[in-house]
Amino acid sequence: MPTTNTSGRRKTAVARIYLSDGSGNITVNGKNYTEYFPTLPLQYIVNQSLEVSGSAGKFDINVNVAGGGVKGQAEAVRLAIAKAIVELNPEAKSGLRAKGLMTRDDRMVERKKPGRRKARKRFQFSKR
Repeated sequence: MPTTNTSGRRKTAVARIYLSDGSGNITVNGKNYTEYFPTLPLQYIVNQSLEVSGSAGKFDINVNVAGGGVKGQAEAVRLAIAKAIVELNPEAKSGLRAKGLMTRDDRMVERKKPGRRKARKRFQFSKR
């Protein structure tokens, strides 16, 4: 099987993955994913697409991820893996979509507006 590459995004995190046949090794920025994402909830997020599609342990995945925080990066990796699995096996799409793993979460930080402290917070108002 040739290598499949896809990308996933969440907030400002961008994950590019290279998926190929293998024994289930997941490498993130040159480290094992359990080192890069040390907590169990983050590791669960990374593995979620593989577990739902039933392809855990079938692929080696090499991930390059940048930007954002660790949670956003984990969710970006999850989306990229789901997209790669669907590219290889279109029948898996319905199960992944039912769990909400095929949807790009487009919520971003709102920009700061001029004349304000933050995006919506105003400077203190003094009547007199």
